[in-house]
Amino acid sequence: MYRTLPFCLLLIISLECLAQNPTSGSNPDPSKAPAAAITLEQAIQLAKSNAPQFRQALTESGLAREDKVQARADLLPGVSYTTGAIYTQPNGTPSGIYVAANSVHEYISQGVVHEALSVTSVADYRKAHFLEALGRAKAEVALRGLVSTVVQDFYGVIAFDRKAVNAQAAADEAKHFLGLSQQLEHGGEVAHSDVIKAQLQANDRERDLQEARLADEKARLALAVLIFPTFTRDYNLLDDLQQFPAIPDLPRVQELAARNNADVAAAIASMKAADQEVTSAIGGHLPSLNFNYFYGIDATHYATRTDGVSNLGYQVSASLDLPIFNWGATQSKVRQAQLRRDQANVELKSAQREALANLQGFYDEAKVALGQLDILRQSAELSVESLKLTNLRYRSGEATALEVVDAQNTAVQARNNYDDGAVRYRVALANLQTLTGSF
Repeated sequence: MYRTLPFCLLLIISLECLAQNPTSGSNPDPSKAPAAAITLEQAIQLAKSNAPQFRQALTESGLAREDKVQARADLLPGVSYTTGAIYTQPNGTPSGIYVAANSVHEYISQGVVHEALSVTSVADYRKAHFLEALGRAKAEVALRGLVSTVVQDFYGVIAFDRKAVNAQAAADEAKHFLGLSQQLEHGGEVAHSDVIKAQLQANDRERDLQEARLADEKARLALAVLIFPTFTRDYNLLDDLQQFPAIPDLPRVQELAARNNADVAAAIASMKAADQEVTSAIGGHLPSLNFNYFYGIDATHYATRTDGVSNLGYQVSASLDLPIFNWGATQSKVRQAQLRRDQANVELKSAQREALANLQGFYDEAKVALGQLDILRQSAELSVESLKLTNLRYRSGEATALEVVDAQNTAVQARNNYDDGAVRYRVALANLQTLTGSF
C-alpha cells in the first residue's frame, strides 16, 4: 500500500496539470494562436491601404493625371462619324424652298477629322502637366506625413506598454515597502508615520498603474483605427525601440533635402502651373486655327453611286478665328491669372524658407535626442541601483521612509524618461525624413 502512494500522487499531479493546460500533448487550435507581431514596415503598409487622408491624396494625383490626358487629347486631331438625312419642302426647284438647302432630299454619311490649335490649348496642356507633378508631390507629402504619424503612434504604443510595465513594477515595489514598514513597525523599529507614508505611496502607485493601463489602451485603439481595415484590438507589435538607426551627417542630409523635398517640389509645380495659366489667359487675345477634313457622302441618295456617278468624296475646311472685342473679359482673366501666379511665387519662397528652417530644426532635434539616450539609460540604471541601496539602508535604520519614496519615484520616472527619449529619437528621424526621404 505504501509503495503505491508515490504513483498515486504522480497520477493526481498529472491530472491537475492536464486540467490547467488541456492542450498539453495535443495539437493547439490555430485560431487561438497568438497573433504575429506587426513590424513598423508592416504597419506603414497597412496604413497606406487604409488611411483615408493618404488615399485622398492618391485620388487627387490620379485625377490630375487624367486631366493631363484630357488636355493632351484636346491638342490632337479628333475623329468622329456622322450620318443623317435632311428633307426640305419642295417648291419646284432642285434645292427646295430653303435657300441654304442643297436638295429636297440630302443624305450625309461622313467621317470627320477635326483639329483646333491655339495658344490657350497648348498652355492648358502644359498647365495640366505641372498640375500632375503637383499632385505627385502632394501625394509624396501625404505619404511622408503618414509614415511620420505611424512611427509616432507605433512607438507610442510600445512606450505606453513599457510604462504600464514600469507602473506595475512601481506598484509592486510600493506594496513591498508597505509590507516592510508594517513589519518594522510591529518590531518597534519605525514609527507609524512610516506606514502611513508607505500606504500613501502604494495608493499613488496603484492609481498610476490604472492610468498607465488606460493610456496604453487608448494608444492601441488609436493605432488600430489608423492601420487596420476593420477595427480590432487583438494585435501585437514588434518592439525594436532599442534599435537606433544612425543619422547621416549634415551635408548629406542637406543634399537629400535639396533633391527630395516634396513640399518645395509641390510649390515649384504650383508656380509653374500658375505661369501656364497666365499664358492660357493671354491666349484669349490671340488667333486660333480650326481644321476639318470630311470624307464620305453628301448626296441626294443614300448610296455611294448615283446614276453612274460616285458620291464618295472629301472636303477640307480651315478657319482662323481672331478675337476682337469681348468687353474686357479676356484681360480680366489675365489679371486673375497674374494674381494667382504672384501668390504662388510668394508661397514658393515661403516653402523654401520653411524647408531650410525645418531641416535644421529636425536635424538638431534628432541629434540631441540621440545624444541624450546614453544619459537617460545611465539615469535609469542608477535609479534602480539607488532604490536597492536606499531599501537596504532603510532596513538597517539609516534611511527614512521619505528617502525610500523619493527613490521609488525617481526610479519609475527615470525608466519612463528613457522610453520617452527612445520614442523621441524615432519620431525625430521620421520628421527629418519628411524633408529628405528615406536614408
